[in-house]
Amino acid sequence: MILVTGGAGYIGSHTVLCLRGKNTPVLVLDDLSEGHEAAISGTDLVRGSTLDREFLAQVFAEHPIRAVCHFAARCYVGESVTDPGQYYRNNVVGTLNLLEAMVAAGVTQFVFSSTCATYGETDEMPIVEDAPQVPINPYGETKLVCERILRDFQTAHGLHSVALRYFNAAGADPEGRIGEDHDPETHLIPLVLKAVAGQREKVTVFGDDYPTPDGTCIRDYVHVTDLAAAHVLALKSLESGATGARAYNLGNEQGASVKEVIETAASVTGSDVPHDIGPRRPGDPPILVGSSAKIRSELGWDPQFGDIRTIVETAWRWHESHPEGYSK
Repeated sequence: MILVTGGAGYIGSHTVLCLRGKNTPVLVLDDLSEGHEAAISGTDLVRGSTLDREFLAQVFAEHPIRAVCHFAARCYVGESVTDPGQYYRNNVVGTLNLLEAMVAAGVTQFVFSSTCATYGETDEMPIVEDAPQVPINPYGETKLVCERILRDFQTAHGLHSVALRYFNAAGADPEGRIGEDHDPETHLIPLVLKAVAGQREKVTVFGDDYPTPDGTCIRDYVHVTDLAAAHVLALKSLESGATGARAYNLGNEQGASVKEVIETAASVTGSDVPHDIGPRRPGDPPILVGSSAKIRSELGWDPQFGDIRTIVETAWRWHESHPEGYSK
């Protein structure tokens, strides 16, 4: 059985769907503060927090868990700046509690949801795994601390792990079964689609004078189903005997600009996207693109939904059928 913490969230629920599609027994651990029970319909759920050490011990005692995929975390950059304590508590302390519960239970295989935010600002593009990790916000710092803890737990306890550093997760299950539903929503593609649907007045483009072909920032969008597939491959590698505390980037190695996303959404939906141009946001690099050569070579990751149009199409399909997210 695979324990998926935060499995009712956006990426977690898509990974649960992928695991179940391979007939893998799954147990979701989620406090449902951010996730949606409807996203994991039919999957066993234990409701609770990684901050509760007694609860974690009980979960491992009562279930035949052989490996863990860990998604449970706070993940808003801005919020991490204004409330860093919440991020160190949930992301670092929660992960530490989970790892200690695993060690006590003799579970030694762990896949960690990390982020490209551990790199901070860098001029090296595409970013590779051995690039300097110098986070510029508490969110990225907490994820980097967790990666360091994983290295120490491998040395001390023989706990083997894979940390997956995502770039921009986007899209929805191609069959429309589950999708993206955050509150508040901060991701560009769902914000653009909400503007198309009249659920928000407009989208603001933060700067159009960057040194990029159209003047707007370029980001590396990765389909959430491809991210889920990477977690399954990481689990498979651990089950096949891979050792250590390894890390991989998950990117498409090509970016899409903010204007390209808006133009693609207009083409997919057949509607104009209300938007205006605002000032640059401090700390926004012109281009942020990751190399995934390492995971392609070592684990055989082969993204199936890499182009921005497919990503937007799947997101729009979900939004059309669930205009209010999981609430309807």
